[in-house]
Amino acid sequence: MTTPRTGSKENPSQFDCYDDLAGDEPYFVIRADDPLSDSLVELHAYIGAGQAGAAHNKLAEIMALTAERPPRPSDSPKYRETFAISQSMEAWRTEQQTAARKAG
Repeated sequence: MTTPRTGSKENPSQFDCYDDLAGDEPYFVIRADDPLSDSLVELHAYIGAGQAGAAHNKLAEIMALTAERPPRPSDSPKYRETFAISQSMEAWRTEQQTAARKAG
């Protein structure tokens, strides 16, 4: 028997936050079967760590990978929902920050 992969349902990351999500907090999941998943997660980590050079290189790698495939049509429901989630995240975060300022 092998150990389940880190970050899976069977072996959540030490920093897994799914159970900590507020009921109204938007979230977005990037699954391992997405060909860009590992690169997108690395890009997020480099940006968070302040490693601008590594982030730039990873973004260039992502752009090269996406250039090899035709883009998803802009009217794709999945494409549009991704942007809707992004906007929802920004609005939720702004509401939380506003509430925190008023409370404190």
